Amino acid sequence: MKYDLIIIGAGSGGFAAAIQANELGAKTLLINSGLPLGGTCVNVGCVPSKFLIHKAKINVLKNNSLNFAKVIEEELNLVNELRKEKYEEVLKNLKNVDFIEGKAKFVSENEIEINGQRFQAEKFIIANGSTANVPEIKNIENVGYLNHITALQNKNLPKSIVVIGAGPVGLEFAQIYSRFGSKVTILQKGNSIFPSGEKELTQRLKEILEREGIEIKLNVDVREVRKEGNEKVVKYLINGKEQEIKAEEILLAAGKTPNTQELDLEKAKVKINERKAIITNEFLQTTNDNIYAIGDVNDKPLRLETTAAKEGTIAVLNALENKKIKIDYNSVPYTIFTDPELAGIGFTEERQLKELNVCACRVLELKFVPKARIIKETEGLIKMLINPKTKEITGIHLLAPFASEIINQGIWLVKNKITIDEVINSMPVFPTISEAIKLCALSFYKNVAKISCCI
Repeated sequence: MKYDLIIIGAGSGGFAAAIQANELGAKTLLINSGLPLGGTCVNVGCVPSKFLIHKAKINVLKNNSLNFAKVIEEELNLVNELRKEKYEEVLKNLKNVDFIEGKAKFVSENEIEINGQRFQAEKFIIANGSTANVPEIKNIENVGYLNHITALQNKNLPKSIVVIGAGPVGLEFAQIYSRFGSKVTILQKGNSIFPSGEKELTQRLKEILEREGIEIKLNVDVREVRKEGNEKVVKYLINGKEQEIKAEEILLAAGKTPNTQELDLEKAKVKINERKAIITNEFLQTTNDNIYAIGDVNDKPLRLETTAAKEGTIAVLNALENKKIKIDYNSVPYTIFTDPELAGIGFTEERQLKELNVCACRVLELKFVPKARIIKETEGLIKMLINPKTKEITGIHLLAPFASEIINQGIWLVKNKITIDEVINSMPVFPTISEAIKLCALSFYKNVAKISCCI
């Protein structure tokens, strides 16, 4: 059977692509395997993890009165509800889209095989996501571990847990477990948590998490694990010295690898890079002009639900209508949903100096934001970067309550090259945490510690 478009993967990116293809009237085949329909975000990513983060904060406010097993049950029910409402029911209304469950692999440049059947298409979109890494740690498979998928299904709260990795997944789960009562230790290979973040903010977040009782060890090389009774022992090197730590459970949060190995991409003349990600151009086109790659499986700089979905829509328009649309990844925000939240958009200081050879920045303590004083959440920071020649805002980074909401302002500030003078002349609602953006802009000219609330 021949289609106009075949989409391999039915997560955020693949599903967005299917919706767009349906609107264009293209005869489309959508293929899913692995995770249920909807992929990572709704099933084992954004939706369930943010639910648990919310519940963990409530548990602290209610003096540890929530039942962990019941919370996990609520989370699983929420996932089932949203998957049915936002994916299964929506799919039924995509009249131009056929759907198949099974693993696809290429047999030529324009043909795939799935469940013993072969299908051809004019265009293809690869959107089959990524898989959590399992680091090379001796005995890890025998001893056992949790990852971001199994942790969301595990109703047994461990008394203690070692989290290996301090990226978004590791940090969020560490705080979730800690706030439900587990003794948490993070082992991080690098010299900073979330290494791609701004150092002032990641260091402050580390200090906040440590004050909550989370132990964080940096520059760690985990070598081996073993079982001792009901506990798991992790052996690691730190500063050249061998140490051990015991815990009931281990959570692996050491990144992901694109799912490219079982697609037989060489038969389709699609190339991958050293990270096993599919090489794409600015229009999401692979080394085969008729095949596009989106989401976690490609080599683009941001791997978010938002970018995957947008890439899905754009890939369809580029593939079927030759629109030549591309994404400005520099104006896409991210957030790590710890408490306080860590969010950012645009350049970091290091990257701006490397790419533009010029940078000016200010870091503002959240204690100078009146709303932060009112709600007694003053531990955070905001950092703003500008081009000193034009005063245009090039980056904003927040460690603050509601940072995930506030950072969305940054889309328009960075994308439209708004200057700090324009921000200073704005009149945001008072009192709000988002007023921090105006105050940080003002700090390029004044000491905000010595000004009135009336600015």
